[in-house]
Amino acid sequence: MKTLVAATHNKGKLVEMKRILCDRKIVSVEEYDDTEPEETGTTFAENALIKARAAYAVSHLPSFGDDSGICVDALGGAPGVYSARYAPTVKERNVKLLKALEGLPEEKRTAHFACCVAYCDGDREFVVEGRCDGRILTEEEGDGGFGYDPVFFSFDLGKSFGTASAEEKNAISHRGRALAAFAAKLADLNK
Repeated sequence: MKTLVAATHNKGKLVEMKRILCDRKIVSVEEYDDTEPEETGTTFAENALIKARAAYAVSHLPSFGDDSGICVDALGGAPGVYSARYAPTVKERNVKLLKALEGLPEEKRTAHFACCVAYCDGDREFVVEGRCDGRILTEEEGDGGFGYDPVFFSFDLGKSFGTASAEEKNAISHRGRALAAFAAKLADLNK
């Protein structure tokens, strides 16, 4: 089983990554370096590559990074690449998002989660994408998942990510779809 270095310090993401890429040994970049690279990209793909390259630089092992966020149509795609920096804490981010959409009818609250996963092994690089469509609720529902999950209603599931089981969410989530595409691309590399 080949080891892959996940360029994340986010425990929730790491758990999801290990569940989805269960046929590989996944270790956190924290085992090699606890500093995080500055996300200076203007797209999810650029930031994912920054992370993958930084993880490879410190581990010298095949590495992957992801960048993801929530993109709200009524906010012109915001918070987008700034999703993790939209407010200081998860709770404050959810409250700020709900407040920004206050009074908007359901049909104007459309949004999607986007995720890019980038790979770097010193010789090769690639990026894959995943997306999950839905809308922003008017209040939090459920306490499952992490981040914006309790305020995101998934069209695929017919419920909030906050009320979905890990298995349900991973089967259709933006990260689940991106990691499935990533696993398929890795399989092609190893042929």
